[in-house]
Amino acid sequence: MTWSRLRAKLAPYWLVLPAWLWLVIFFVVPTLVMLSVSTMTGNLLDGFKQTWHWSTYSHGWSLYHVQFVRSIVYGLIATALCLVIAYPVAYWIAFRGGRHKSSLLFLLLLPFFVSFVIRTQSWGFILSDHGLALNWARDLHVLGLLKDVHLVSSSGSILQTPVAVVGGLVYNFLPFTVLPIYVALERVDPALLEASSDLYANKASAFSKVVLPLSMPGVFAAVLLTFVPVASDYVNATILGGTKTTMIGNIIQTEYFTNSDYPTAAALSFILMAALLIGVFAYARALGTEDVLEMAAR
Repeated sequence: MTWSRLRAKLAPYWLVLPAWLWLVIFFVVPTLVMLSVSTMTGNLLDGFKQTWHWSTYSHGWSLYHVQFVRSIVYGLIATALCLVIAYPVAYWIAFRGGRHKSSLLFLLLLPFFVSFVIRTQSWGFILSDHGLALNWARDLHVLGLLKDVHLVSSSGSILQTPVAVVGGLVYNFLPFTVLPIYVALERVDPALLEASSDLYANKASAFSKVVLPLSMPGVFAAVLLTFVPVASDYVNATILGGTKTTMIGNIIQTEYFTNSDYPTAAALSFILMAALLIGVFAYARALGTEDVLEMAAR
């Protein structure tokens, strides 16, 4: 084999080499280091030694399984709500936005140019018992309005409740759901809808048999992009929640930065990673990944 033919054969591998190096340096190596840390014993003063102490995993699960389950439940609820809100928004922009599609997407993303923490803290002020009110209506705030319409009891509050945490998660991660669905809907050929109309299909049938199946690749990606960060989030539970809404991300953050218990923090992180991977694979199998990819390729 001549040098020119060998170089041409190796060219694709050279092109993907930077991406592989990036993954190895910034994902594989840190993951292996964290796995090693999770089996160490010791403390910050005396140092940590590798003792292959695998019982850290079972101990961490026995202590914090409630937070694990709560994170998964909050993640599922928030992801479902994001889908319910995002699909109509993406559908309207894709099929009714016209020449204003880019402007509408920009308006959707505009609030997210502000820091994640600042936006969440702002919701903390809005939902507080004496929330933000206008100068001309100092007694008019969100909690007061909800009490007036009897959605919240007269002595109730929103902050430090699951409602506040899930609401914050939905608000902060909604664009992760809208954009993939919009991209999938944007690829739907309007001629297919015209053809379905010519075949005497009503709008509901055209949506269920044409639009929805063709948008499933976007829904698949949206669920993954939303559920994974939502289930591992800790900022919303810290700012909007209380002691009864603690998520596993809060526990990991406390173990690492406050307690300096690096092995426990690393073990909890691996348990969370394993739970998310199992959920992702189960979701992909239930939805039918091959069918979704086949639809995406059309």
